[in-house]
Amino acid sequence: METSPSSAAASDAAPDSSPQENCAFCPRLADFRAANSARYPAFFNRPVPSFGSREARLLIVGLAPGLKGANQTGRPFTGDYAGDLLYETLLHFGFAEGTYDRHADDGLTLSDCRITNAVRCVPPENKPTTPEINSCNKFLGAEIRSLPNLKVVLCLGGISHGAVLKSLGLKKSHCAFKHGAEHELPGGLILADSYHCSRYNTNTGRLTTEMFRSVFQGLRAWLDQDVADSTH
Repeated sequence: METSPSSAAASDAAPDSSPQENCAFCPRLADFRAANSARYPAFFNRPVPSFGSREARLLIVGLAPGLKGANQTGRPFTGDYAGDLLYETLLHFGFAEGTYDRHADDGLTLSDCRITNAVRCVPPENKPTTPEINSCNKFLGAEIRSLPNLKVVLCLGGISHGAVLKSLGLKKSHCAFKHGAEHELPGGLILADSYHCSRYNTNTGRLTTEMFRSVFQGLRAWLDQDVADSTH
């Protein structure tokens, strides 16, 4: 278990795994951040740091911060519907403790789990471009390499899946995205897939709560078995 995110997420950063607050690698995103800082001065309006301990065995990788979600609160998946479903599920399966209340100071902590995004800055219309995804990939790769106990990476959506493969030096053709799939990568790392827990996916029925929980039920069982095996 780890400390509250508002202080721990930023202080728990490894070298080169997080963009600088004034990161300008993606001009469109930098301009959008500046516009949002003027329009919403109380929002976080910076590259959103990862949340969770670096000792975690499970890393969840989303797409990008939402304008009035993580871009507002400064914590991944916090403040919008996607976070409601994600954190409820994490609490249910023991990957989180406390109460989720849509803000970074709600006291929620993660257990054996860490959360990040393929793109750290909020994009217009929630749609990062391919060059922006590629530009931020260096930070995702550094993030993954900084986790000494990492066993499983859960990708929320196909773009996240592709970004993780790229960060590991693998081609997209190495393994196809498929909801509920678990791929063993070179070196033994497990890459798991789920449809993104967005309101659009749940409203259209592409992703149900049961489908989402099924993914985490499998990961919980896999990680619990990993512990059992390591003690024998």
